[in-house]
Amino acid sequence: MSSLLSPFSVREGPCDRRLGPSAARHQRAAAPGPASPAAHHSSGAARRRLAAAAVGGRKVTHPGKAILAGGIAGGIEICITFPTEYVKTQLQLDERANPPRYRGIGDCVKLTVQDHGLRGLYRGLSSLLFGSIPKSAVRFGTFEILSNPMRDATGRLDNTRSLLCGLGAGIAEAILIVCPMETLKVKLIHDQCSLRPRYRGFFHGVSEIIREQGLRGTYQGLTPTLLKQGSNQAIRFYVMNSLRNWYKGDDPRKEMHPIVTAMFGATAGAASVFGNTPLDVVKTRMQGLDAYRYKNTMDCAFQILKHEGLQAFYKGTVPRLGRVCLDVAIVFVIYEEVVKLLNNVWETQ
Repeated sequence: MSSLLSPFSVREGPCDRRLGPSAARHQRAAAPGPASPAAHHSSGAARRRLAAAAVGGRKVTHPGKAILAGGIAGGIEICITFPTEYVKTQLQLDERANPPRYRGIGDCVKLTVQDHGLRGLYRGLSSLLFGSIPKSAVRFGTFEILSNPMRDATGRLDNTRSLLCGLGAGIAEAILIVCPMETLKVKLIHDQCSLRPRYRGFFHGVSEIIREQGLRGTYQGLTPTLLKQGSNQAIRFYVMNSLRNWYKGDDPRKEMHPIVTAMFGATAGAASVFGNTPLDVVKTRMQGLDAYRYKNTMDCAFQILKHEGLQAFYKGTVPRLGRVCLDVAIVFVIYEEVVKLLNNVWETQ
């Protein structure tokens, strides 16, 4: 009776008595208690390591990180590759009917440097730089927003879904950023080719174009831009994701060396060039100062085919191929590395 009346603590409990002193001590040792500060610190570090490892396994990437990393990658990339973009645009605007001023890529570079110096190859950079940073940010941010719910438990995204997510990312960047910025870029470059340039710089050119044509003047060629950017990103993300899945096989957490990422990115860029250069040519003509010659996108394509032949749809392919392969390789490498860095300093759920 005395044993039944003897007091017991909450930590001990009556069940401890039935287990015996030795078993009870083991049970109390296993019971959870309040966590120490060291345990909290260890837990936080573990979560950060898990977030960092998630990139290697292509776990979901927070859209905020994707937007920031994409913007940084886009700004660095355009500063490196702009001269090839300048030459490509010049060759596409150099219509045969005029007759052509340039005999090829080398001649275009030579005459530009002779007339304006090396800085001439960077004329119009400001318009593309102001557009490249938000363009890349919107592209990667949209892709991650669309793809995150579509990934499986390991973070793997199948190829078909990557094609659809890439298409959505391309359409978003075309409407929000690419069409107005590309229209301004082409108009400014085309103006500098004339005997009496009207625009004194980027901001003066933008103000004059909007004053004369309204905002509609910055959205010329929207249809071909949607087609071009949508197909561009669909092809690039599809090829990049396919190569990534092939490389990682059954181990989604397998790390990809930056050189491997660059090779896959260049391959994806080349595929997009051969897939949609005709759309790029039509888009450039529709955004030039002579866009008034064409009724619409189909009329522009018909006029090019009628007066210049089928080969005109592939004018500027070589400089564009060099630029795009370098462009996509740089962007994917910088994007992946910046996301890895952000995972170490920015903890997200």
